[in-house]
Amino acid sequence: MHIGFIIASWEAIEPTKSSTLTIIQECLRRNYKISIMYTNNLTVRNNIVHGFVQTINKMEKIPENITSFYKKVTFEKQFIQLHAFDCLMIRKDPPINPIVFNFLDAIKDDVLIINDVDGIRKANNKLYTTTFHDPNNKFLPITHVSGSKKFINRTIDESEAEKMILKPLDGSGGRGVIVLEKNAKENINSLLDFYIDDTGDNYVILQEFIEGADEGDVRVIMLNGKFIGAYNRKPASGEIRANIQQGGTAHKYTMTESQKKICRKIGTKLLADGLYFVGLDMIGDKILEVNVLNPGGITNINKLDKVKLHKLVVDFIEEKVEEKLEKRVELEYLLKRISDLRD
Repeated sequence: MHIGFIIASWEAIEPTKSSTLTIIQECLRRNYKISIMYTNNLTVRNNIVHGFVQTINKMEKIPENITSFYKKVTFEKQFIQLHAFDCLMIRKDPPINPIVFNFLDAIKDDVLIINDVDGIRKANNKLYTTTFHDPNNKFLPITHVSGSKKFINRTIDESEAEKMILKPLDGSGGRGVIVLEKNAKENINSLLDFYIDDTGDNYVILQEFIEGADEGDVRVIMLNGKFIGAYNRKPASGEIRANIQQGGTAHKYTMTESQKKICRKIGTKLLADGLYFVGLDMIGDKILEVNVLNPGGITNINKLDKVKLHKLVVDFIEEKVEEKLEKRVELEYLLKRISDLRD
C-alpha cells in the first residue's frame, strides 16, 4: 500500500509531539510505501494530477524511538501521478488554499482521502458547527460570526455577559484568541480594526465565555465517527489559550458520560460528511471547535493513557482502502456483465 501525507514542513516537525510522524512510523512498520508532499507540489501534467513527492527510503530496521526514527529518515524525490496512492492524508494546519481541493477532486473517486475533500470544504473553518442542530445551545456555545464591525459592536452591547471570546475565523493553534471584557469596551474598536479590514474578506468569531475556560479545555479524538481518546489541555500561567502550541500542558482526562453522549450525537454527522479523523475541542459539555485538517493529540493521549491510538488510525486506513477496492471490483464486475449482455 502506498500512503501519501500532505504536510506543511518536514523540517518543522517536532518528533515527540507530532501525531503525523507517529502514524508514518506505524505505516512503515507495516511495510507500506510512504511519501510526503507540500501543497505547492501539486501539478497537472497533460490533464492528469501529479505531485512532486519525497518518498521515504526503505529502512532495514524501524527505530522504536520516535526522535531516532525522525533523524534516520531519508528520501528519494519522485514525480508521480496521485492516482498511484491508495490513501492520501491531509495533515496541514488551516487555512489551505481552496485550489488544493480542486486538484484532489480529480482523484477522490479512486484514492481514499482523509478527510474527504467535500467534507473538508464544509468543515475546514469554524463555521462547520452551525450545521449541527442545537438551537437551545445544549452542546454548542452562543456564537456569532461576522465581518461587520457594526454587528460585532452591537452584539457586544446587547450581551449581558461580562466576558466574551474573540478570535479570527481562519485561525488555528490558538493564534489570535483573546478575551473581551465589557468594562474595557474602549479597546474593542481598535481590536476590530486589527481583525477586520475594509475588503470584507476577514471574519471574526464572537463566542460566549464558558465558565471553567481558565482551567483549560479537552481535546477529543474522533475516528470513524467514534470517540477513541481525550486529554486535558491546561493554559500556561497568565494565558487563556490552552493550545499546546501556545505553552499549554497536557494532562490525563476521563470523559464524562454526557460528553461521550455528545460525541455519539455528532459522530453520525461527521461520518456522513466523510470526516473520519477529527479533533474536537470541548469545555464541559460544549464543543468549541471541530478540527478536520490536522488534528493533533495522539502522542499526548498515548503517553498519558498508555495506549497506541496511531495503530487504530492505521487499522482504519487499511479497512477503508480494502472497502474501496472491493467496491471498485464489484463495479468493474457489474460493468462487464452489462457489456456482456449487450454483446
